[in-house]
Amino acid sequence: MERRVVITGMGWVTPLGHDLDSVWRRMLAGESGAGPTTLFDASAFPTSFSAQVKDFDLADFLGDSAAAHDGASRNSRFALAACAMAWRDAALSAFAALDPTRVGVYLGGGEGPLDFQPFAAAALAGCRNEQGETIPLNTVRWAETALRVLTATNELEQDPNMAGGHIAVQFNAQGPNINTLTACAASTQAIGEATRLIRYGDADVMIAGGTHSMIHPLGVTGFNRLTALSTRNDTCLTASRPFDRSRDGFVLGEGSGILILEEVEHARRRGTRILAEVVGFGSTADAFRITDIHEEGRGAIAAMKAALDSAGMTPAQIDYVSAHGTGTEENDKIETLAIRRVFGEHAKKVPISSVKSMIGHLIAAAGAVELITCVLAIRDGVVPPTINYNLPDPNCDLDYVPNQARRLPVRAALSNSFGFGGQNNTLVLRAVAD
Repeated sequence: MERRVVITGMGWVTPLGHDLDSVWRRMLAGESGAGPTTLFDASAFPTSFSAQVKDFDLADFLGDSAAAHDGASRNSRFALAACAMAWRDAALSAFAALDPTRVGVYLGGGEGPLDFQPFAAAALAGCRNEQGETIPLNTVRWAETALRVLTATNELEQDPNMAGGHIAVQFNAQGPNINTLTACAASTQAIGEATRLIRYGDADVMIAGGTHSMIHPLGVTGFNRLTALSTRNDTCLTASRPFDRSRDGFVLGEGSGILILEEVEHARRRGTRILAEVVGFGSTADAFRITDIHEEGRGAIAAMKAALDSAGMTPAQIDYVSAHGTGTEENDKIETLAIRRVFGEHAKKVPISSVKSMIGHLIAAAGAVELITCVLAIRDGVVPPTINYNLPDPNCDLDYVPNQARRLPVRAALSNSFGFGGQNNTLVLRAVAD
């Protein structure tokens, strides 16, 4: 018999703040975390704004032990803070019988913006002569500069697995330690696969979620070249417009979301509060084009169907859908099509919203943060809005909870994450049943 997996703790670092309940209140109020980019001079880019994490200090979460992570990059620091919140929320520190070899880490994690800067500086130096003129890359000059300015920590911290390493050290998690980087679907995939590790008996507790910050020159360059970012520089607070007819791209965000997953009997033995149960997971690939979603949404449809099948549920049993909802022309249209195909008549009845309208797109961390909002919706009986929704699009004709949060009982929620490269991951949660 498969072991049941529940959520017992949560934490996040977001552009709307770092405290679970205060961020949730701001989401329900429809606030935006977008603003001018200050992590670097973005004035020359088509998009000069983003949704940054503000007023963040790791010592606020780890105290004196934050010093042990002085070399950690921005994404690792976010993950450590979110994990500290989730660990406390799950009351794991008070459980003396916790077996560290049965505690694992599974993240969907990508880089932090400072990781690339020393490499870029060394590369530029290697491509200029003594007169400052650009020349083909000269490995001798590269070596001279790189060996002077780069450190072993620079090399280590640019690897995506390092956030999981920092977490394992801080929380003595000696079980499986895995990172996946399937673009915007990464943290949803991490949570789904971490759930399977517990179900199959490889761990009792998994620290699962994601962390990412692509708010750096290379990240913004790439997304601008893909024409994926909104360019509403003068109206950045209302730039993220999922499902709205005037949408012109997503707002790049950053942050981390961490959930504590636990085998249900393990959680009950230690008497902790259970927030929700992970009951379904579906993972597929479009196998189409790297930068485009399949026109008929075949991968998204298959992922949602697989998640519902593994949960043993029908679409009519889903009370809320947390959409991928990026605010790009194609994503929103095809996600709507896929939901209609999977949900049938229930598609017109189920409330759907995208919190990316408020916090931007956290890329690898997006799915985990959005799943936390599903847990909170189940807990509080309220679903967050899709803000900046003013012009209906005939291709997006469902109930997107426009502009105002909505009170309603939520027993089960479905959360979608779709990534560049064609990766699709869907999770299903429900209120805990005995």
